[in-house]
Amino acid sequence: MTGPQPCQGAAKVAARDQLLTARRRRPLAEVGAAARAIADGLLATPEVRRAATVAAYVSVGTEPGTTALLDLLADAGKRVILPVLLPDNDLDWAVYRGPASLAPARRGLLEPLGEPLGVDAVATADVVLVPGLAVSTGGLRLGRGGGSYDRALARVPVGTFTCVLLYDDEVLPEVPAEPHDRPVTAAATPSGVVRVRPG
Repeated sequence: MTGPQPCQGAAKVAARDQLLTARRRRPLAEVGAAARAIADGLLATPEVRRAATVAAYVSVGTEPGTTALLDLLADAGKRVILPVLLPDNDLDWAVYRGPASLAPARRGLLEPLGEPLGVDAVATADVVLVPGLAVSTGGLRLGRGGGSYDRALARVPVGTFTCVLLYDDEVLPEVPAEPHDRPVTAAATPSGVVRVRPG
């Protein structure tokens, strides 16, 4: 019998390395096309169409891009809130008011300059969009390992549309998971929005 946490921890590190390497190799044209397709797919979902508040994030590097998505959400009349990384790796939130409202922050991130809303602000969102490296068909998300989004997702009411933005080949039959990992309900990929079943 193996102890799940040490083995799963090592498996997560290996999986992250493979997924990050694959992302670094993606051509910029593919990254841009994927961002547009993901934005179109998300904006067509009933959950996003009827949402008043959307919690999202600013993509970095070769993550599926969110730059256009943020502006399209705002142009559609949505209140968009973005994370602000706190010293303990928890996430505060502030309202997005266009590209000029973003400023460089720790770890190469861009964060909103607005008034902090508090860590519980994510619970007010009708839709929560999160980054990740992969997701299982059962809804388990593999993140970068800081635990920030697991904490944030723990505050989100059950039944909220929670969606990770990924490339098509990052939706997998399973991913390494630990007890603290919080599931999501969907994955947005260039091919469309895939409903996954948490648990």
